Amino acid sequence: MHQDRPSHVELFPQDQARLDYIHRQASHATARLNPIGDSLLARVPTIIDCNISFYSYIIEIGLGTPTKFFFLTFDTGTDLTWTQCEPCVNCHTQKNPFYDPTKSFTFTNIPCDSSYCTQLDKFGCSSNFSCLYEEEYYDNSITNGSLIEDVLYFNNDIIYNFVFGCGHNNTGVFDHEDGLLGLGRGPISIINQTSQLYNEIFSYCLPSSFYFLNLTAISVDGERLTLPPTIFSEPGTMLDSGTTFSYLPPTAYSALRSIFQKKMSNYPMAPPISNLDTCYNFTNYPTVLLPSISLIYDGEVMTNLHSTGRILMFSEFIGCLPFVENEDDSEVVIIGNMQYLTFNVVYDVGNSQIGFGPNGCS
Repeated sequence: MHQDRPSHVELFPQDQARLDYIHRQASHATARLNPIGDSLLARVPTIIDCNISFYSYIIEIGLGTPTKFFFLTFDTGTDLTWTQCEPCVNCHTQKNPFYDPTKSFTFTNIPCDSSYCTQLDKFGCSSNFSCLYEEEYYDNSITNGSLIEDVLYFNNDIIYNFVFGCGHNNTGVFDHEDGLLGLGRGPISIINQTSQLYNEIFSYCLPSSFYFLNLTAISVDGERLTLPPTIFSEPGTMLDSGTTFSYLPPTAYSALRSIFQKKMSNYPMAPPISNLDTCYNFTNYPTVLLPSISLIYDGEVMTNLHSTGRILMFSEFIGCLPFVENEDDSEVVIIGNMQYLTFNVVYDVGNSQIGFGPNGCS
């Protein structure tokens, strides 16, 4: 599940597909808002496993009675939780056995007229009036199957009548995970389904499927970049666990790159790797001193980036600054998961707040 060094052959196309999807969504944010309320403050999902598969995050859950355990990728940009199910028509390889609803005596089909069913983007009806679903993702991966409910075990919590997808046909760019945990803001998301349990109040008037926050500044070795005051606020800043790198306005990226290169002038540069144009060759440098990089948010909340959020190694000696330049300053700023590795990220949807804590994977 974990790769020590990512393959840019797969990493960059996946990130670009995700980026294209986010820009399409951001351009018509009022058109399709099916997202959940992701609540880190409610600790709904508690991160159990910080393993990374192509820098996607994995969490272990339990389903059914008797309980079977599964590893799901979690994503703050989608709503529906699903796992591969028996009978499986077209499934990718996974380490755990597929979830088999017929072997759980707490499993129930969701009827076609349920609000959970009718609020899906694509739904249908089986011959026995059970709900069928289909979800297509930004990279053209597709899952379809039955919408069902069963008992969900989340760390030490038990959630009864949890509604999720039982995927019988799953095609596309899936790794070895058993399914996906949707943390968007739609009615079917896990956070919405558990809002009463965690004493949360979720608002459906949130502006989009994603989590926005107010990035105000970036500093390198304690020195703040000189930037226009609205460089981040005008396009907005999004926190997205499905994106690997962070995407900055050209004005901000140029300033970051300039001071970073100045601080790293003792090391020879290497050719760019795809969209990452600030790369270094650390051959013959057993010790590398990286400048600190901090992202600063409203209220002077500061996140000091882990070393991997400052240099991502693609081989034993070649590493790059894992920030990418947007096409223009009007495009939404995206903070990808490389920049909050090791942080405990807390989403308090009820109070429209996002918080960061150190040592989240310790």
